[in-house]
Amino acid sequence: MSTSPTVGVITFPGSNGDHDALHAMRHDVGVDARFVDYRETSLDGLSAVILPGGFSYGDHLRCGAIARFAPVMGPLVAFAEAGHPVLGICNGFQILTEAHLLPGALLRNRSLRFHCFWTHVRIESDRTAWTAGIAEGTVLRLPVAHGEGAYFADPLTITRLEGNGQIVARYSTPEGTISEGTNANGSVGSIAAISNERGNVVGLMPHPERAANPLVGGGDGLRLLGTVLGPMLSPTTLSRT
Repeated sequence: MSTSPTVGVITFPGSNGDHDALHAMRHDVGVDARFVDYRETSLDGLSAVILPGGFSYGDHLRCGAIARFAPVMGPLVAFAEAGHPVLGICNGFQILTEAHLLPGALLRNRSLRFHCFWTHVRIESDRTAWTAGIAEGTVLRLPVAHGEGAYFADPLTITRLEGNGQIVARYSTPEGTISEGTNANGSVGSIAAISNERGNVVGLMPHPERAANPLVGGGDGLRLLGTVLGPMLSPTTLSRT
């Protein structure tokens, strides 16, 4: 793998977090990054991929349902299966579940209203490409912007996620307490982020790319985005033990 990692930010029709993600990786993390058009059929030369937030295909049918069939998704599946880091942010998380790269689904917020505010999440696992080096229990302050952010999976899947350490972050108080009061969108188990079993694919509802510099209101997102520098240099084989 190249010693000069390049991050790809996939753009779908309707993406609106792509420029934020590109800017954060280039100017805050300090790595090379480029846009990847949804019609591209190769991810050669990339070390990590971000699926940004937004409203891919106008959220027609349901969030991420059409983007899942974009030409770039075939190469993305192969990229993920090879162990390279993939991060789905908000709509990107929705797309990853539609593509079955992550289990479960994202449903309407229980308020039935669009949420746009700062929240706190507690890191539950440091065994992913995007949280390695962040101590479990660390609380990050990040913004959310979603209408369909309530994570849902059946009880057996939730049990499997818990047992495998695949729950990456939960909504919490600033002190790290988990409660229904901090779970604004109604996610099962207050889940804000999960990973695949291998730990290289992560879906996250809050927006770390919009909190990568104190000048935009906070820098906690940089801890997530910057962590991937190590795993980008070689496919991750993070332990699940």
